[in-house]
Amino acid sequence: MKNEYLRVFQAFTDENRIRILELLCNGEECACVLLENLKISQPTLSYHMKILCKSGIVKKRRVGPWNYYAIDSDGCDYASRLLNIIVQKKLSDILKVAGKFHYFLRIVKRKKEKKKDCEISKTCCNMEISDNSGGNWEKNKEFISF
Repeated sequence: MKNEYLRVFQAFTDENRIRILELLCNGEECACVLLENLKISQPTLSYHMKILCKSGIVKKRRVGPWNYYAIDSDGCDYASRLLNIIVQKKLSDILKVAGKFHYFLRIVKRKKEKKKDCEISKTCCNMEISDNSGGNWEKNKEFISF
């Protein structure tokens, strides 16, 4: 499936291909018209058109020696479905991360509340309450660390 994404979305990774797609949005165009508008060489246009056609976004129609290119609506629908799969997967991943983050925040909140309760219970009326550690509070604090 990864190769499928690369095949389809490679069409959108180059400025010349984007310009070609913009020109084809107005309808079918002959390769010679694309060459004239883009100011690129014929081999460069052929290279980009091969990628666009392979992606399924553009279709080619040959009439004699001339190639005509147009946006392929079926290919665009397919690319749209692939993009929706990515978006849905990302949303799912984002929701998972958000859930884990929310869980983490709840734990932190509980620990803060416990720490606050512990600090309150250590003193009463400004008098220190015995910790029953025999004066070794520092040694035993690891058992209650938050």
